[in-house]
Amino acid sequence: MGEREWKQALFAYVNQYNRSEVNGVPQPDEYLEVGQRMERAARAARLEQWYNERDAVPLRSETRAKPLRIVQDTPDEAVIDVQLHVRLFYEKGGMTHREDRIERERLTFTREGEAWQVTRIERDPAERKPAGGEVPFEEAPFNQGGNLPLLNRGVLGFGSSARPSRYRREEAAAYADQWWDSFNPEFEGFDVDCTNYISQCLFAGGAPIHYTGKRESGWWYKGRVAGRELWSYSWAVSNSLERYLDSSSWGLTAEQVSRPEQLTLGDVIFYDWDGDGTFQHSTIVTAFDAGGMPLVNAHTVSSRHRYWDYKNSYAWTDSTVYRFYHIADYF
Repeated sequence: MGEREWKQALFAYVNQYNRSEVNGVPQPDEYLEVGQRMERAARAARLEQWYNERDAVPLRSETRAKPLRIVQDTPDEAVIDVQLHVRLFYEKGGMTHREDRIERERLTFTREGEAWQVTRIERDPAERKPAGGEVPFEEAPFNQGGNLPLLNRGVLGFGSSARPSRYRREEAAAYADQWWDSFNPEFEGFDVDCTNYISQCLFAGGAPIHYTGKRESGWWYKGRVAGRELWSYSWAVSNSLERYLDSSSWGLTAEQVSRPEQLTLGDVIFYDWDGDGTFQHSTIVTAFDAGGMPLVNAHTVSSRHRYWDYKNSYAWTDSTVYRFYHIADYF
């Protein structure tokens, strides 16, 4: 497949992707195989209903496609890993909002006569991992390549005062906005990074480390020591952080609330996509829409100011269960 042909097919794919994000059922797309057209149309219709339920009006979607890897390239078929940075603009209550997210897809292009079609779209919804629970040390999500002895003693908060300190919500949200699409080099960055990122945001807001030295207890991070990453499950696993916040009575504590409208800046939402009692994803509240509903940031699928319910995520299902935590004002 020639480079010019490949770029033309990808450009057409992204153009229709943008239309389907904002225009309801998209126009016919000769670059998509029939099955893919039907899948895209179904998603577009679901998003249209979603916006109506929110009293929001989609304005435009701007997507930048970055080829990451050519897996296969033959005269009749090409398989390409692509990164999509989506900027979605919508109006609500007289205000224009912008949501960012970065997704990855593996696209299979197949020659049909003189034209090329997308015949397969592979997505592995990263927010669905890890499944939660207590991950054995050897099976824990590994880093993106750092080898530094990070933070260590300083991050443990030795010698901290017993006097209560205030949760600096604005600083937690500012940290989340600063690092939403990248990794702070002072911490390890995991392949599945959502909860590690949330823990960093809480720490940036002043939440004190609860160091026990045991991975299954406390809330702590020690960095990479002698080739191993040392942190508690609650620091980096969604289900474990949810359980920690539900039971903690010292340091970082939180109150479970019943509705997203009860959350404030710097609060946390957990997602159980299958409704089976295991939470697989974590986000932090970083802003609010014109109706006062939370907008959240996340890692793994990097997202900034995303509407809290995640119904435009490929991980979302009709069985999704949410849990909302209001972080205590003082530690």
